[in-house]
Amino acid sequence: MVRGKTQMRRIENDTSRQVTFSKRRNGLLKKAFELSVLCDAEVALIIFSSKGKLYEFSSAGLTDTIERYMKRSKQVGANNSSSDNILQHMTRTASDMEKKIELLEASKRRLLGEGLELCSIEELQQVENQLEKSLSRIRARKNQLLKEKIDLLKAEEKRLLEDNRKLREKLEGTGSGPTPLQASPNRLQEVLLLYASPMDDVETDLFIGLPQEGRLPRS
Repeated sequence: MVRGKTQMRRIENDTSRQVTFSKRRNGLLKKAFELSVLCDAEVALIIFSSKGKLYEFSSAGLTDTIERYMKRSKQVGANNSSSDNILQHMTRTASDMEKKIELLEASKRRLLGEGLELCSIEELQQVENQLEKSLSRIRARKNQLLKEKIDLLKAEEKRLLEDNRKLREKLEGTGSGPTPLQASPNRLQEVLLLYASPMDDVETDLFIGLPQEGRLPRS
C-alpha cells in the first residue's frame, strides 16, 4: 500500500498527534546520534513537547555545546558588525573620491581656459597665479636640460680635441720617412728632368684641323 503525502499542518486529533510526535522524536534522536558517530560531529538536540516535556541529546555535553554556540554567535555578530563598519567606511571613501575627482576635473577645465564664465575675479586670479607658477617650473626644467646638454657637448668637444692632439703627436713622433711635401732631392730632380725633356720626337695620333694631302689617319 502506497503511503500518501503527509500534509505539513497541525494534526488536529490528539491521539494521532501524540503518536506522530513519539515516532518522529525517536527518529530525530536516532539521526542525531548517527550523525555524531558517523561524521565525528558535535551534535546537540533539544525538544519540548506540546505539554512542556523536555527531550534532549548531546554528543559532547549539552551545556558545553550551548556555551560554544553562544561564543560562536557573538563572534559572528562581531564579524557582521565589523563588515558593516568596513562597508560604511568604503562608501564614505568612495564618495570623498568622487568629490575630489569632480574638483580636479573642474580645475583642469579652468587651466585649459574652459568653463570660466561662472568664475569670480578671485578664482580667475588664482588660476592665473597657478599658471604662472607652472610656467616658471617648466622654464626652469627646460633651462636645466639645456645646460646639461651643453655640458655634455663641451665634454665631448674636449674629448675630441684631446684625441686629435694625441693623434697629431703620434704622427709627428713616428714620421721618420720623407713626407709628401718633403720629397728626397734625387726624386725631385728626376721629376724636374722628366718635365724639362724635349717632346719633339714623340709621335702622337692627335691631329687638329682639316685633313691634308699625304697624311691619312692611322687605322
